[in-house]
Amino acid sequence: MGDNNVNLPPGFRFSPTDEELVVHFLQRKASLLPCHPDVIPDLHLYPYDPWDLDGKAMAEGNKWYFYSRATNETRITGNGYWQPVGVDESIMSSSNHKVIGTKKYYAFYMGDEPPQGHKTNWLMQEYRLSHSSASATRSSSRTSTTHSTNGYYSKWVICRVYESNSDNDENDSAELSCLDEVFLSLDDLDDDNISLPH
Repeated sequence: MGDNNVNLPPGFRFSPTDEELVVHFLQRKASLLPCHPDVIPDLHLYPYDPWDLDGKAMAEGNKWYFYSRATNETRITGNGYWQPVGVDESIMSSSNHKVIGTKKYYAFYMGDEPPQGHKTNWLMQEYRLSHSSASATRSSSRTSTTHSTNGYYSKWVICRVYESNSDNDENDSAELSCLDEVFLSLDDLDDDNISLPH
C-alpha cells in the first residue's frame, strides 16, 4: 500500500464494495465522523496524472483510492484530463434497497483539453452521495462546525483509479463459467468426430 497509510494487520486487503465505499467511508466523511482505520487520504485530483497517484493515494493492488472535492469543472491534470464515459450508476442499499449514492465513470485522455486528447487505459470511478443521503448527512451534522452547515463536507467524493487491462478487466469482460467453457470447446470439435450413443 502507499507510504501514507497506517500500519494494518498482515493479510489486510482493501477491497470494498460500492455500497461499503458509500456507507462506511463517504457518509462518515460527510458527517464529520471518524473512520477507523483511517486509510483513505484527502487528495486534490487535478495536479496529478493517474500514474502519479502511487504513494499519494491509498493503494491496493492496481487500484488507488482517495477523497476529493466534488466539482462540476473539467478535471484537467498536468498531462491530460478526465472525460466522463457512460451513464451514472445508482448504488443501492442492501438493507432497504434505496439509492444511497451514484457512481460515475471517467477515462483519462492525454492532451491539452477536450476533444483533442488521446484516450488511455486509465479509468476512474467517482462515488457521490445521493441527494437524500447528502441532505440527511447535513442535517445530522448541523450541530458541528460552521463548515457543515453550509454543506462543505457533503461535497466530498471517493475516487477509485485503476489502469484497465484488456486481458483481465473487471468492468469490460465477464468471466466464463465452467459450462460456458465446455460449450465453447464443443464448437471447436469437428461434427464428424462426435459419436452419439444409440
